[in-house]
Amino acid sequence: MIKNPAAIKKLEDEFIKKEGKIPFEKSLEIYEAMWREAVSLGIFPPKNPLEGIEKDIKLAKILNSCSKSL
Repeated sequence: MIKNPAAIKKLEDEFIKKEGKIPFEKSLEIYEAMWREAVSLGIFPPKNPLEGIEKDIKLAKILNSCSKSL
């Protein structure tokens, strides 16, 4: 969990100013490396992919009802 999102946002903004936006191919490489790391740590794939789906459905219903009322 990110404890200081403002600091992360500042870091991202500084990186973009210095380096420019990351090309799609590089972003994909980073994503794949993170995925492989999660698999090697045993985090992915989940043992029960439907675990917690009730919470996700409830949250989706809440968010969808909020967006319709605007």
